[in-house]
Amino acid sequence: MTVQGTSDAGFGIYIHWPFCAAKCPYCDFNSHVRHQPVDQERFAAAFERELSYFADLTRNKSVQSIFLGGGTPSLMDPATVDRLLKAVSDRWSLDENVEITLEANPTSVEANRFKGYRAAGVNRVSLGVQSLHDTDLKLLGRLHDAATARSAIEIARETFPRLSFDLIYARPGQTPSDWALELEQAISLAADHLSLYQLTIEEGTPFFALHKAGKLKTPDPELGAEFFEMTQEVTEQAGLPAYEVSNHARPGAECRHNLVYWRYGDYVGIGPGAHGRLTVGANRMATATERHPETWLENVENLGQGLIENAGLNEEEQGDEFLLMGLRLTEGIDLLRYRSFSHRSVDPRRIKALLEHGMIEEIGENRVRATREGFFVLDAVVADLAA
Repeated sequence: MTVQGTSDAGFGIYIHWPFCAAKCPYCDFNSHVRHQPVDQERFAAAFERELSYFADLTRNKSVQSIFLGGGTPSLMDPATVDRLLKAVSDRWSLDENVEITLEANPTSVEANRFKGYRAAGVNRVSLGVQSLHDTDLKLLGRLHDAATARSAIEIARETFPRLSFDLIYARPGQTPSDWALELEQAISLAADHLSLYQLTIEEGTPFFALHKAGKLKTPDPELGAEFFEMTQEVTEQAGLPAYEVSNHARPGAECRHNLVYWRYGDYVGIGPGAHGRLTVGANRMATATERHPETWLENVENLGQGLIENAGLNEEEQGDEFLLMGLRLTEGIDLLRYRSFSHRSVDPRRIKALLEHGMIEEIGENRVRATREGFFVLDAVVADLAA
């Protein structure tokens, strides 16, 4: 399971705050609603303990990115965020240009609260806007309206050096022309980054049950492709081209933390339900923590960590993950790096076939990427290359 080539892909810390004010009907993330105030002091102490555990495994690493995700991290007090960021800087060295992102919902945005996060060191915020139309926000189970979202974007732009916000498209009843207008509005509000996701129906969510019962209609694949193609064209023309399947940025403003994932770098996952990938000695390890927040809390208090998985990945698993993550990027993948993980080369006949069918393209010696047509069937492209 010898690993090569992870250090140049960066090193990040992901901290998962699992609590939300409400559970959205499309969401399958590890998020939980609590009707009593969360004991932030107790959870912060547990985060510190788990950070110490992983710091012992990753000595001499320099942190390029910290991402506070959820859940809704903007439900944390600024003092809690400050404490967590200090805990990271006490245990690792930070790159001089470290990116520190906090996810926030528009409902939890207040100017003073954002100033507190900025003072703590947050230099990038990602807002869960999801729609700029009130009717669709209600359908998506969001607690904010469009006016609140616009206000939150304005406050964020005034407070943080970098800003991103999310939108979901191909929503029930939405037409491509509707989406084009909304997307143009979003671009006018955007700073340097947008995350644009086509609505997917995830098993175990309320939307899944409605969809299965025929009460929630989503676009057929042909219409979905039209939405996707329009998204690429409009953002490119506005100077926010896709650098990943669903993420768009002005050149140089790509999310560094997510690039660590997609370039198959090392990252620590802290908090309930967090996942990580770490190079420990000669091994590449997959880690995962207990999903239930209070159970995770008790485990960390008793054991110093909340791990439920800490397993080595074999060469085939590493190669498959590298393809799955890297082919999401418009920069594509280095086939020599694939060989360093999997200890085998991609079959030239499969590359030739995918090239002929327009699913991938060569972008230099030993480097390929998925075409737009390939993005529509990316899982199949990955499976073909990995076979």
